[in-house]
Amino acid sequence: MPLFWKPYKSEATEFIESLKSAKPWLEAEQRAGRALLWDKAQDREAAGEFAAARVAQQPYVYQTKAK
Repeated sequence: MPLFWKPYKSEATEFIESLKSAKPWLEAEQRAGRALLWDKAQDREAAGEFAAARVAQQPYVYQTKAK
């Protein structure tokens, strides 16, 4: 390892670090936004019913069914 070795940081990493240091509340706002859209309670009973009602797909979708 060279004597003056410096770990590499990309411009994107430097930008994100500077943004987080300038706006420390940003991560909390991101988590709140994620919770609003994505972090929802799951209904396990309904999910089980959906899985039970699923119809198997035929191997080649566009082929007509031969009887």
